[in-house]
Amino acid sequence: MTTKIDFQNVSRHFGAGSGSFLALDRLNLQIGDGEFVTVVGPSGCGKSTAMNIAAGLLKPSDGTVLVDGSPVDGPGPERGMIFQQYALFPWLTVRENVEFGLKIQKLTRRERREIAAHYMDLVGLSDFAEALPKMLSGGMKQRCAIARAYAVNPKILLMDEPFGALDALTRVTMQDQLLDTWGRERRTVMFITHDVDEAVYLANRVIVMAARPGRLKEIIPVDLPYPRTESIRLSPEFASIRNRVWHAVYHQEPAARVG
Repeated sequence: MTTKIDFQNVSRHFGAGSGSFLALDRLNLQIGDGEFVTVVGPSGCGKSTAMNIAAGLLKPSDGTVLVDGSPVDGPGPERGMIFQQYALFPWLTVRENVEFGLKIQKLTRRERREIAAHYMDLVGLSDFAEALPKMLSGGMKQRCAIARAYAVNPKILLMDEPFGALDALTRVTMQDQLLDTWGRERRTVMFITHDVDEAVYLANRVIVMAARPGRLKEIIPVDLPYPRTESIRLSPEFASIRNRVWHAVYHQEPAARVG
């Protein structure tokens, strides 16, 4: 598999002098083209820091991140970012929110309409094209955010706990919706979550981080077939992988002191 995202010895310090701390410590990680990886770990393990570096929102203190072999030196259209908070424009309709990035790309009105219609249909929002965000449920808002990210045709989706604010039933529905979309589009996905079940259900591989300083602890393959279904979620094989990830996340030795 061709490497799409390549973390090479990436570290990140915050602060200065006696108040400085090491948030991410020499992360080496390769994510393949079209792969869906989830990232889990205790609070303070550097998950979001690593993703923000990949997005070009932060610069590493040491090391580099490559996308398709080129160093990341800032945000770029090939990387779409989706956060826990939907970040929709409240004064724009669903269609206008999905078209927003396309407008920046200076596509014609007809081109924007065609692309937006495709992705609204893909996430099941065609009937709500003219609705404002205040009229949508939490799950529908997140589907709109996903459609907006997909519409600008990124090669990579970086998703930072996108379903963290949703209720349990909506969350499961959104997981299935995301996998359905990924199965048809096959973008590379890096997905941060605190939910071990979600991490296993979605991923080809689960990346387990260790905290203080944030570093790679373990990579756990998820050898379960796609499409993922309720029967897979309830299977002994799923439970076995889930238990392995749970143990890796919640039974960690404290990091050795530095200095």
